[in-house]
Amino acid sequence: MNDPTLSNPDLIPTTAAQRTWRWYHFAALWVGMVMCIPAYTLAASLIESGMSWDQAVGTVFLGNLIVLVPMLLIGHAGAKHGIPYAVLARASFGTRGARLPALLRALVACGWYGIQTWFGGQMIYTLAGVLMGHPLSGDPLPGLGINAAQLGCFLLFWALQFWFVVHGIDAIRKLETYTAPIKIVICFVLLWWAWDKAGGFGPILHQPSAFEPGGAKAGQFSAVFWPSLTAMVGFWATLALNIPDFTRFARTQRDQLVGQAIGLPLPMGLLAALAVFVTSATVVIYGKALWDPVDLASRMTGAAVLIALIVLLIDTVSVNLAANLVGPAYDFSALAPGRISYKLGGIITAGIAIAMMPWKILASTEGYIFTWLIGYSALLGPVAGILIVDYYGLRKTELVVDDLYVEGGRYSYRGGWNLAAVIAFAVGVAPNIPGFLNAAFPAAFPEVGAAFKAIYTYAWFAGLALAAIVYGVLMAGKTQSQPLTRSAT
Repeated sequence: MNDPTLSNPDLIPTTAAQRTWRWYHFAALWVGMVMCIPAYTLAASLIESGMSWDQAVGTVFLGNLIVLVPMLLIGHAGAKHGIPYAVLARASFGTRGARLPALLRALVACGWYGIQTWFGGQMIYTLAGVLMGHPLSGDPLPGLGINAAQLGCFLLFWALQFWFVVHGIDAIRKLETYTAPIKIVICFVLLWWAWDKAGGFGPILHQPSAFEPGGAKAGQFSAVFWPSLTAMVGFWATLALNIPDFTRFARTQRDQLVGQAIGLPLPMGLLAALAVFVTSATVVIYGKALWDPVDLASRMTGAAVLIALIVLLIDTVSVNLAANLVGPAYDFSALAPGRISYKLGGIITAGIAIAMMPWKILASTEGYIFTWLIGYSALLGPVAGILIVDYYGLRKTELVVDDLYVEGGRYSYRGGWNLAAVIAFAVGVAPNIPGFLNAAFPAAFPEVGAAFKAIYTYAWFAGLALAAIVYGVLMAGKTQSQPLTRSAT
């Protein structure tokens, strides 16, 4: 019998009637999430670091091809057993210990949810000024650092998303399925507009790599490529963990495998190429490179501004809900199943997103994309390594699902905690801490050794590998020795 401290209707395995997602729903989910402002601007950071356009696009594509592997491996558990990420983590971390990786994943997602909501509010703020004929402005509010109009636009966008928070994951599935084709069409329309206005594509496409002989950064390609690749992997590292939250609704294993394989790497690479082509054209049209699609939209005139506003708003809503709401909603629910439902977990996520004041995160974190992406990938990589070794290496994809929902079963370990997973996680994270501190706060931590900086360059990969090895060694021969007795619940 399920323990009410470990289970509620949102966390129990999905029934056959709930498994309605086909391969095209997963493909649409990923197309919908890929087409977002941060993903659009990723190529900019790579070109600014010295890459040519094809090197930048290739790095984005390769990073997403790599992260697809743990995405499919971990997603298998959701499709086979019908369980969310927060419950799957109990098999390795323990029925109580699973709260640690669940909370880590949830807090990272809250940060992203707030950042994306701020981006959405800024779209309304910027484009509303265009429609009114003059930029919105005002004095910063005490303690907040933004003006009343910015705060109002932020809260308006937050409220637009709240409808989907209340109406649950099926509303999100429908939104992604219906908007994905629109996004694809809009991308091609934008590409045609840029080509037509510029009379072709501009100088960025002809700009050589700075790493070529005679270039400004000759011979330094690997020093830029590896941290960039780690950041690209980190971009979807959160989804690689909580993908069972979606695959638990798959009709078959094939649906999640095919849908994700089609929906993630290629569209991400194509979006990076689109960003490069359009931005290259803006050099000709406006005299400078415009990597920010909101800035680009604000320069359009007439009905194009309104269309751009609607498209960008739909885009950011669909991405934010799928990527940054579903996971933490389940994770918060798993912290106290008897008191927190999926819906309440979503409300908590949305509330924390406001409290974090994302505009201050963006203003105070220099190079936030790389610091943010690589930084949290150092936390989530070890969790992914532990889950994969546990599910495939030790359990051969077989789980006693009932025991995931009771104390006293084989996944209770000692007091609900599996110390082997905790130790492996700590070992995976520890070598990356010095490098993170140096990257995030260089003035305060200038003396970090070259070895730690090198490890941090491969943060996600290093953390995953270390944690996987340590966990495998500590758990060797122990998976079948856990007691099968259950507490009387």
